Amino acid sequence: MGYSPTLRGTSVIVAGAGLAGLTAARELQRRGARVTVVEARDRLGGRVWTRREGFAEGQHAEAGGDMIDPDQEAIRRLAKDLGLTLSPILRGGFAFARQAARAPVVTRASEAGGLWAELAQAAEPWVRTHRLNERRWDGPIARQLAEQSVADWLDSIGANRQLRARLNGMRGFFLADPEHLSLLALVDQLSTESSALDHFYRIEGGNDRLATALAGTLHQPVQLKTMVRAVAAHRGKVRVTLRGRDGQSHMIADAVVLALPATMVRRLAFTPPLPPPQHQAFQDLQYGSATKTLLQFDRRFWRRAGNPLAYGTDLPIGAIWDGNEEQRGRSGILALLAGGSASRDTKQLLTQGGAEAVVRWLKWLGATKALLRASCRISWEDDPLVRGGYAVFQAGYDPEQRAWLSRPHGRILFAGEHTSLRWQGYMNGAVESGLRVAEEVTVLLAKAHRPSPGVAR
Repeated sequence: MGYSPTLRGTSVIVAGAGLAGLTAARELQRRGARVTVVEARDRLGGRVWTRREGFAEGQHAEAGGDMIDPDQEAIRRLAKDLGLTLSPILRGGFAFARQAARAPVVTRASEAGGLWAELAQAAEPWVRTHRLNERRWDGPIARQLAEQSVADWLDSIGANRQLRARLNGMRGFFLADPEHLSLLALVDQLSTESSALDHFYRIEGGNDRLATALAGTLHQPVQLKTMVRAVAAHRGKVRVTLRGRDGQSHMIADAVVLALPATMVRRLAFTPPLPPPQHQAFQDLQYGSATKTLLQFDRRFWRRAGNPLAYGTDLPIGAIWDGNEEQRGRSGILALLAGGSASRDTKQLLTQGGAEAVVRWLKWLGATKALLRASCRISWEDDPLVRGGYAVFQAGYDPEQRAWLSRPHGRILFAGEHTSLRWQGYMNGAVESGLRVAEEVTVLLAKAHRPSPGVAR
């Protein structure tokens, strides 16, 4: 009988029921493996979290992962496979609102859409060099870029106030201020940036439906409130120590997928220990501060003919967009994402004056004409299970460490948005990492079970 890379008769433990872990679990199960998923939270989805509680008219909004880009094929294909519908949103893309003395100065979306082109032109020598280096994160070119912050680069080129303001306004994208963000991270983005930034998608009914649908395909229900504490490989098996509702327990499998944020991976005890460079890669990786504020008003005052539905800003409340334009009802929800130092500023506003203090920063948009009906704040850096919105490559981060984030440690494998090269920080990156790690498990386990030459099976 010919060799077939099936996983029948094998077992895999997946730690983490976010999109990365659930995608990996579904794919591994399809290949015949017996899969058990454990999750420290009391819900599915990880940083994909649709909030429904407290909003009028049955409306909802995304507290975490929100928009799907047009060219993010993996997540779009997965949603279709699971029978989910994608709703087009934010047609026209993001305008830009720059802080000024009396009121923000707004650059229309069509002009703001040229921001990437403007940045790419300003950074053209480095973008060209990075592409010649085939976008590798090793070697002297990558290291020189990584040692500089974006703020250092802006100073070196004598950037004008407008360019500085726009980059400051991208804290909601990078979750880092220019002083802390590696120039390599910006140049890498400019080297790959999609030109289709004038519309996006959400999953109809809430992005968490993707996690629920994935979990619904599994033979075994996800074990919630179950945290991994230690992972030990021995004699072709992997032993996982867990802490759950009933105390400490152990599970043994042929392989383990750690679909956890790096901030959780570095808390685990590994036997044998991770190689020193891999250990250091997880220790050094930072996650960006991110506060998402959801504001429901009794009317959608921001929806006026010709007005954008989304704004990047350098305001202390962060980026602003229509959080539920695809939903019915007179009410509407604005989503605000404050990254980097803006997260601190937003939390300070909320502490001192509540949601109304944030609303006062929206007067220029017409907020005085509406009644605030409900509000919700999520600060991901305060979440003990992630400590940030998503991974940020800060200035000074050794770029050669990046490859170690996804490198298997024997039969212990790693997934998550932080392991993605092209789509780091995106839901699509999490999905692709789940598919990638399923392939890796297949190769490792199928190779181990491959019959010796000349032995019939």
